[in-house]
Amino acid sequence: MPRVVPAVIRALDILELFLDRPELSARDVAERLDLPRTTVHELLVTLVARSYLIAVPGQPVRYRLGMPVFQLGAAFAGRLDLVREARLVARDVAAACDEAVHVAVLDGADVVYLVKVDSTHPVRMVSGVGLRLPAHCTAVGKILLSSLDRAALDTILTNAPLPGMTPDSITDPDRLRAHLEVVRAEGVAVDNGESDSAMRCVAAAIRDHSGATIAAMSVSAPIIRWTPKAHAEWAELVREGAATLSARMGHVASPR
Repeated sequence: MPRVVPAVIRALDILELFLDRPELSARDVAERLDLPRTTVHELLVTLVARSYLIAVPGQPVRYRLGMPVFQLGAAFAGRLDLVREARLVARDVAAACDEAVHVAVLDGADVVYLVKVDSTHPVRMVSGVGLRLPAHCTAVGKILLSSLDRAALDTILTNAPLPGMTPDSITDPDRLRAHLEVVRAEGVAVDNGESDSAMRCVAAAIRDHSGATIAAMSVSAPIIRWTPKAHAEWAELVREGAATLSARMGHVASPR
């Protein structure tokens, strides 16, 4: 197996420290990596010479990320393909639960389904890629609505009445706002027969490199297979699937 280069590993360790802090001093780097100050100084000088780090103006022993880091990140982001990556992850999630898995994005007050992987059961959800549904009636839509800031959400909720798809659809804006607060706190959303009385869904958010919610993933099943035990298992499965897809889209999860 080829040998890794310790100096390169240490340089990358330094750059990764800036994932959760905009600026660091040489002392901060030495303490957080438990490295000798002379070693840290040499590595910092090298990174500054290549502009991967720049000295903070007026504070020459404090550093921030330089433009080449942004350029590399932008090049990586430009090569990502949400639909392609979503299809791969959705297949794995569907194989694990043998239920329908969807990935959708928000378009105004609606969701549009980008990916669907079906179950092998004879009784399954009738849906498809390109389907458009009112966001507030779906689990994926609730996740996406819960990620909006107050102004953007108010625009959607005040532009037109909220249509109901079933008797269980939430059509009152104030009730929906309260419901979305719960979704935001729990990190998953559930469609309790709100888009189809015979179906249930649970969804989680997909985030990009900036932490923004760009899509949502759901597991959907007929009510006849939706038991409390299955619900708990599928909620965890969709969390894991959404986290995997988020990582593929460049998202770095915050340490717990």
